[in-house]
Amino acid sequence: ALSFLELQREDIYSIEIVGGATRIPAVKEQISNFFCKEISTTLNADEAVARGCALQCAILSPAFKVREFSITDVVPYSITLRWKSSYEEGTGECEVFSKNHAAPFSKVITFHKKEPFDLEAYYTHPHEVPYPDSRIGRFTIQNVGPQHDGDNSKVKVKVRVNIHGLFSVANASIIEKQNIEGDHSDTPMDTESSSKNQGRDEELDKMQVDQEEGVQKSQAEQQNQADEEAENAGTETKAASGDKQDHPSQPKAKTKVKSIDLPIQASLYRQLGQDLINSYIENEGKMMMQDKLEKERNDAKNAVEEYVYEFRDKLCGVFEKFITEEDSNKLTLMLEDTENWLYEDGEDQPKQVYMDKLQELKKFGQPIQERCMEHEERPKVLNELGKKIQLLMKAVEAYKNKDEKYDHLDPAEMEKVEKYINEAMSWLNSKMNAQNKLSLTQDPVVKVAEILAKSKELDSFCNPIISKPKPKIEPPSDGQSKANGEHNGPVNGQSATETKPEPAKDNPQQTKPPGEMEVD
Repeated sequence: ALSFLELQREDIYSIEIVGGATRIPAVKEQISNFFCKEISTTLNADEAVARGCALQCAILSPAFKVREFSITDVVPYSITLRWKSSYEEGTGECEVFSKNHAAPFSKVITFHKKEPFDLEAYYTHPHEVPYPDSRIGRFTIQNVGPQHDGDNSKVKVKVRVNIHGLFSVANASIIEKQNIEGDHSDTPMDTESSSKNQGRDEELDKMQVDQEEGVQKSQAEQQNQADEEAENAGTETKAASGDKQDHPSQPKAKTKVKSIDLPIQASLYRQLGQDLINSYIENEGKMMMQDKLEKERNDAKNAVEEYVYEFRDKLCGVFEKFITEEDSNKLTLMLEDTENWLYEDGEDQPKQVYMDKLQELKKFGQPIQERCMEHEERPKVLNELGKKIQLLMKAVEAYKNKDEKYDHLDPAEMEKVEKYINEAMSWLNSKMNAQNKLSLTQDPVVKVAEILAKSKELDSFCNPIISKPKPKIEPPSDGQSKANGEHNGPVNGQSATETKPEPAKDNPQQTKPPGEMEVD
């Protein structure tokens, strides 16, 4: 690693080792002797991960300012593509990703072919790879054919190493040329010249995989025949700028270029096929569903067990005075039978069986629980309803006593309010008297929900009538005020002589010069 980075041991400033092997004295000694420096072991593996996560979060967060820090993954082993040449059964190859090449990364390679062809990917240096087989896979580019004029078709193949370091042929497309006759100078399109000059031939010789002259090339020469177009983050860089040329001298010889995607058949070594992966994903989904059903079954079983333990404790506590001794003994026996069933025949039952067992227990326990709840909540809501009736009765008494606050209300409506209040009071008294005659072990005569509904009904009927605002008195208009002012005489004993009209400012005869003044 140091030789690849062109560093010397003296260039290393400090050394921090992390992992379980840092506890071995021999490992520490060897590392320290190699770098001739003291090593630090102040950071354990868990803290290293936590600090890395914190740093990454700070980089992503807009609330923190962090120094520029980036990690670039690399391809650990160089990868080469090999294909079969159509001339004298030769082979061509090209190293698409060199060792320590940045990843993830994509490259586009252009081939000139007339028929489907295979691409074999393998690691360039087998002795560097810790695997018995250096082959990666074989990729067949299908549906490749010649152009309409019989020339080779241009096939663009995109190869990629993803973020996990896995190599794949991402996609392939064929560039199809269609000749268009006539002058179409007004129509914009991609064009290529039908005739190639000598300079164009020299340029294509560097790009084509299959040679036009049919001469067998060596592997080093055939490597230069592939036109590599690297693209990072999906951006393709053209290898030659002369692929598209316009020939004003031949306006009628124009070609329309069309890109067509090609199917790829992948045969991978030591890797799972897509069909097998899909089957594994399907099996995983089935197992997840089974786990979900099993969890729901266990939850239903635990609900029954929890209800048994909880209700049995409350029978000797808060529920004791709300159930008769006979019913208490009967329910206790039922709970014990259910507990024994859970650990014997009910150990492994379907979910529905546990749900039915729980509903059966609640059928006996729910009335007791409701009696306890009603006993605790009933005094509060009865008190609130009584206070509300008293306030409404005070408002009716104030109306009868000609209170200014209620003198605008309609007598017929107030009579209805009084009648409704009396009915509510009679209902409340009758229910309270009937409830007081019952024991705590009996179901209540009136429930909390009924009392709340009665209170809400009383509010909705009485409040709109009693809270009706007084009608507003409209103030007199400006015309009426002026008219009243003209006909009214002196006010509060004032004489007519005390009211002097203001001198007209526009009358020049009444305006005195600035130098004159009157002195008393």
